[in-house]
Parts: sequence; structure tokens; C-alpha cells
Amino acid sequence: MASRAGPRAAGTDGSDFRHRERVAEHYQMSVSLKYEIKKLIYIQVALWLLVATQMCVAHFKMLPHDQVAMPYQWEYPYLLSIIPSLFGLLSFPRNNISYLVLSMISTGLFSVAPLIYGSMEMFPMAQQLYRHGKAYRFIFGFSAVSVMYLLVVIAVQVHGWQLYYSKKLLDSWFTSTQEKKKK
Repeated sequence: MASRAGPRAAGTDGSDFRHRERVAEHYQMSVSLKYEIKKLIYIQVALWLLVATQMCVAHFKMLPHDQVAMPYQWEYPYLLSIIPSLFGLLSFPRNNISYLVLSMISTGLFSVAPLIYGSMEMFPMAQQLYRHGKAYRFIFGFSAVSVMYLLVVIAVQVHGWQLYYSKKLLDSWFTSTQEKKKK
């Protein structure tokens, strides 16, 4: 290997790089998709911790009721949304397709479904807040409906991107599996 300042190897003009092996595209894609999904999982864990903290503070009455409202019903099943994240993280080290598929299915069941239910559950309160300007639940002085709808919007985007990248990763893994079978 020649140094930058040293002489070039004899018999080459520097154009012999085309014959060298390169990392296959699906391996590069797999690494980048794993990285993106890990970032989304960490964001999802942060959202989960916010919901869990709000529920613990409300149930154990660590703060007055006017500071932190009691949780909505959809927040209880949303606590199970940590399970798909764990399956996703477990699928990465050995490219385990089964865990990734399980993560995708359980994301829909434990993450997206409670968010849809939550948006329907909170809609009458949001409508009342919009029409009459009245809110009865508060989180640190802000309307609980507004705060939780903000959380729902962010969570839907996180889970949507997570499902999208997981599908692309699954396709990438299937491509590499099919190429191995052909050999």
C-alpha cells in the first residue's frame, strides 16, 4: 500500500481500481436501513418513556391532578408498543427475518392501533376545545388533548417510517437470501 506522498507502485498509472471487489448494494442498504430503524426505535422509546412517566405520575399522584391529568384509555395498550421495538432490535445482529416480520406485525397491533383508537377517543374533547375553548384535563398548564394529539402525530410518523424502512430492509434481506440460494 503506497503512502500519499510516496512513490506509486511500478507498472500502474492508478487506473487499476475498477477490478477491485466492492460491497454488494443490498449489504450497504441493509446497514443504512438498520441505522435508520435504530434511530426511529430510540425515538419511539423516548415517546414510550414520556407516556409511561405521565401515567406513573398520574396514578401515583406524585403531582396534583391539575398539573398532570389521568391517562386516556388508549395509553394503556400503547405501553405494549415497546415489544415491537425489542423484536426489531433483536432481528438486527443475525438478520433474523422472523423477528423483523414479528416486529412489523406487532407494530401495527400494539403501536398503530392504539394511536388510531386514541385519536378517536380524544376527538370529542378536541372538538370541544376548538369550538368552545374549554379544556378539563391539563398537563403542566397545557390542554391534555393538545399535548396528546401532538404525541399521536409524532408517534404515527415514527411508526410509519419504521414500518416503511422495515419493509425495505426485509426486501433487502430477501434479495441477499435469494442470491445465496442461486449459488
